Amino acid sequence: METDTLRTRTADETAGLRREQRGWYFYDWACSVYSTSVVTVFLGPYLTAVAKRAADADGYVHPLGIPVRAGSFFAYSVSLSVILAVVVMPLVGSAADRTGRKKPLLAAAAYIGAAATTGMFFLDGDRYLLGGLLLVVANAAQAVGMMLYNSYLPQIAPPEERDAVSSRGWAFGYGAGSTVLVANLVLYSAHDSFGLTETAAVRICLASAGLWWGAFTLVPLRRLRDRHARVERTAAPGLKQLAATARDMRRYPLTLAFLLAYLIYNDGIQTVITQASVYGSQELGLGQSTLIVAVLLVQVLAVAGALAMGRLARTYGAQRTILGSLVAWTVTLAAGYFLPAKAPVFFFVLAGGIGLVLGGSQALSRSLFSHLVPPGKEAEYFSAYEMSDRGMSWLGPLLFGMTYQLTGSYRSAIISLVAFFIIGFALLARVPVRRAIDAAGNPVPGKI
Repeated sequence: METDTLRTRTADETAGLRREQRGWYFYDWACSVYSTSVVTVFLGPYLTAVAKRAADADGYVHPLGIPVRAGSFFAYSVSLSVILAVVVMPLVGSAADRTGRKKPLLAAAAYIGAAATTGMFFLDGDRYLLGGLLLVVANAAQAVGMMLYNSYLPQIAPPEERDAVSSRGWAFGYGAGSTVLVANLVLYSAHDSFGLTETAAVRICLASAGLWWGAFTLVPLRRLRDRHARVERTAAPGLKQLAATARDMRRYPLTLAFLLAYLIYNDGIQTVITQASVYGSQELGLGQSTLIVAVLLVQVLAVAGALAMGRLARTYGAQRTILGSLVAWTVTLAAGYFLPAKAPVFFFVLAGGIGLVLGGSQALSRSLFSHLVPPGKEAEYFSAYEMSDRGMSWLGPLLFGMTYQLTGSYRSAIISLVAFFIIGFALLARVPVRRAIDAAGNPVPGKI
């Protein structure tokens, strides 16, 4: 009878984990539309156009009296958002681990971000400061939400399943991005038929991403469950908590070595994502419809790429698969420098290359890092991880913006990002992953 009870309990626990996993996937479904429709497609070109309308005769805007080239305002706003996130994430992560109450914090972050995104409907005329403020709030909120979301992975998936579960989460996100982009493309392309101006269509697309984010966040909030806290800590102010987390991570130098490599190469990935539409519109002279189709192509192929790279990881290990993807990123980005203007076909080919490596490189990085986190410190450590995820990196956009400000060339700005992939590859290749997992106190999977 005791054996039957144990089997029943095990089966119930497995069913519970599966239910949580399905709910967990839906947060990617909810918030990835923001990353795709807002950050990647519409907001960069649109906010840049709004800033240019507000610019002086020399092409500069003056937020807080600081002269900024209008074409760099979007990139600088992304950088500012991560400064805010750097202060907030360690504090929230520590509170989540200390109390075990992640869901209320996830709900707060999600709905602050969704509200800010919905508020982009009012971004019109020359209100570039409003656009910058809403972008900073939404990006910072997304960073906090994704940190909490990612920290669930070690709790809902055993070590041997994490690559697959993480890859499915990314696939869900790109599936949502594709679905909404199709609707965006119809609305934007046929805005006259709907009685809308082009500007109004863009504002509706921006705001709809916020509504989507808020609506589908209800699913993970219903299915995920909080665990009892496994560590006790005293709360510290944001920057002090960041310093405390950094000091704790020094006890796990191999985990820190992986995180450094990830922060660098993912900084390049996220900057390509956030600035590609600006590059396409401003340097290559491509229209908004072309950009939407290109990003839609990325989304569709990213689903296949994430699942395919998850399978490759089962054969070659996550580390080797990620390294291969960084080589592909370098080649693709270098090719982007030579793209001719007014040539959508070549831009679509480039988008296809990005899509095939995008989802898998991110999904496998997340699952690999989850093995390197000491038990009981998931949210705190994922706060550091999230600083460079989903467009939250600051150095890449800053380098992109400064390169453009100094040269006036988006081609120079885009090729400057190759350094992130080369340096990231070199650092990741030096990390002894098996020793790192063992040193963190976690079981080492058969293939990693």
